Amino acid sequence: MLFARLAVLAVLLSNLSAAIPFLVHPASFAPAFELEGAVGAVMVRAIGLLFLMWVVPYVPVIVAPRRCRLCLGVIVAQQVIGLAGESWLWLTTPAGHRALRAMGRRFILFDTVGLLVLLLAACQLFVHSDRRGA
Repeated sequence: MLFARLAVLAVLLSNLSAAIPFLVHPASFAPAFELEGAVGAVMVRAIGLLFLMWVVPYVPVIVAPRRCRLCLGVIVAQQVIGLAGESWLWLTTPAGHRALRAMGRRFILFDTVGLLVLLLAACQLFVHSDRRGA
């Protein structure tokens, strides 16, 4: 179960590495969303808060992976929804919005890697637990 714990922890830390800068230095990221001023800062901080909300179910999986397999299923579902939504947003963003499209590509790459890592963790938890009769 060590791999599953470490994999979920890695994705958690990766998400926090995005959330915290969005909360602390929103003006640095607002231009990537084609925003500025107070509105840009509030919107970027809101995204940072969403990232924090997003990672809540990671903690029980890290602490007790076997007992919290359902949480891992939720995490994988969240990741799939996020990746699908980001892809849809990217596909529907007009070509003239280079900053938005670039930010969308970064989110898609970020969440694709996260999903792959989480799927590997899920395979370990579900396959190994099933083999042991857990």
